[in-house]
Amino acid sequence: MGRNSFRFVSLLLASLSLLAAAPVAADEFRGPSLTALRVDWRAAFDQLRVEINSRPQIAGDFIFAPRRSVPRYDPRAVPALVQLNAISSRFFTGITRSPVPVLLPFDAAAYIEAQRSGAPATLTLSRYQADFNPVDMFDAGPAGYSATFSFDPGAGEGMPSRVFARPVEVHITGSALVYDIADPAGGKGEPVKPLAATYPDLRKFIREGYVRYAFTRFGVAYVVSIQCLDSVAKPRRLACKEAYPVAERFLKALRIAGGQRMRPLMDIASNVLDRPAGRSPDFSYRPSGDIIPNTGYRKQGGHPDMMAYAQIRFPLDKAPAFVRSQSYGKRDKSEGPTAYPWRDNFCESRSFEVWQCGGGYGHQGEDIRAADCPPPGEGREPCDPKQRAVVAVRDAIVIRGARDQAATLQVNGRTEHIRFRYMHMNPQAMNADGVLNGRIVTEGEKIGVISNYLDHPAGTSMHLHFDVQVFTRDGWIWVSPYVTLVSAYESLIRARGREVGPEIADTAQPVAHALPEDVIKPDLREGSGGEDN
Repeated sequence: MGRNSFRFVSLLLASLSLLAAAPVAADEFRGPSLTALRVDWRAAFDQLRVEINSRPQIAGDFIFAPRRSVPRYDPRAVPALVQLNAISSRFFTGITRSPVPVLLPFDAAAYIEAQRSGAPATLTLSRYQADFNPVDMFDAGPAGYSATFSFDPGAGEGMPSRVFARPVEVHITGSALVYDIADPAGGKGEPVKPLAATYPDLRKFIREGYVRYAFTRFGVAYVVSIQCLDSVAKPRRLACKEAYPVAERFLKALRIAGGQRMRPLMDIASNVLDRPAGRSPDFSYRPSGDIIPNTGYRKQGGHPDMMAYAQIRFPLDKAPAFVRSQSYGKRDKSEGPTAYPWRDNFCESRSFEVWQCGGGYGHQGEDIRAADCPPPGEGREPCDPKQRAVVAVRDAIVIRGARDQAATLQVNGRTEHIRFRYMHMNPQAMNADGVLNGRIVTEGEKIGVISNYLDHPAGTSMHLHFDVQVFTRDGWIWVSPYVTLVSAYESLIRARGREVGPEIADTAQPVAHALPEDVIKPDLREGSGGEDN
């Protein structure tokens, strides 16, 4: 087939795929599409051989010749990887569940050599991790892996001094699944010249409150990130310029720590989701993107998004519940905070960067309130407004340090790689209940109660903030959870809601990274300093 004929066929197939993915009826919801990446394990084995051979004393212990007597995807097919996993799994539980090469700042070869030489047991693991502390969180599953490390003030030979007085948290995710998001801000960034030889396609950029370093290796999308502000350094606020040396030290220290060659994942096509056939007599909701007028950044409107990014259990234990603004409710004169119809508040103005919202700023998630307790009466269940249960939306692993105000649940499967964040539950109560890094929760399991915690008790109204992040080549980014919540609520009440209100025009939104001075601030009754979620 000639080049012109091939091009014609390619364009024809592309056109047919667009027709197949044409928009459905306005009241239908779609699931997301994802691209499955092809992992080049042969290149990973070559890199592992180089890393192991850098320590001649132990190089002979590793067997790199493949065992052809076992199937290709049998763990025993590459003995050297089995040997490496056996060592790394002591510190990174479940590392063999990752289908992608696990890059971590752990020098396994140096660790093995030290053990062989009789190194004292008192030596800390940070000695083999470029002075990063033992891992705070590690999760591996069918889509890839995520890990969080910390770096103490004053640690690391040759590191510049810094004003920030707390440990710096560094996050890394490697994934064979990436969400196909129409993201005008995606793929941008600047090269990092000192690391260009090791990571030729490395991009450095600040996005949604994190400095990020994105690169592709072995066919896999990896992103290293640190939460920071592009501002003046302060003892309790990490400036991005102080985060750069920590992130680049982390990148220089990355080695293959393990993983397992598995059967390739498959692309996931967007599809129309099933919804209940029966109509609810009560539940109604305004369209996605229909925020209260003039409450977006510079009075812009919301962002319509008909995507249900996951099929989940609703995060509140019982209905009725209400997605309503907690900052600008007084401006919505037609309904109260605990009434239908629901109203989207994802793009209400905050100083948080949100790529989907006009001007690049928004709320990041949705505020949810439980119904008011009914007056006591015969036959009614007791109702305590301070004991409204919040539940896990899926089987997931918890990502939360003991000092964190938010709890995040991560789902890592063959068809999705997604995070759900809960805010305003009391941190002390979550600590007491063990809602901490590494805990496995099941869908519908109680993980807390609706509260009003924001920096301190009674810092906001009694509600739950709920948001969603998906993994892309830019890392974890926020997406609107509104339709996801509508779909989940319909499943909870086993009836279909009724959409009411105006249609919202779908327009592309620009993204900015500098915080303008005229960002609209929410009512202070919701929280302090306009920084509430």
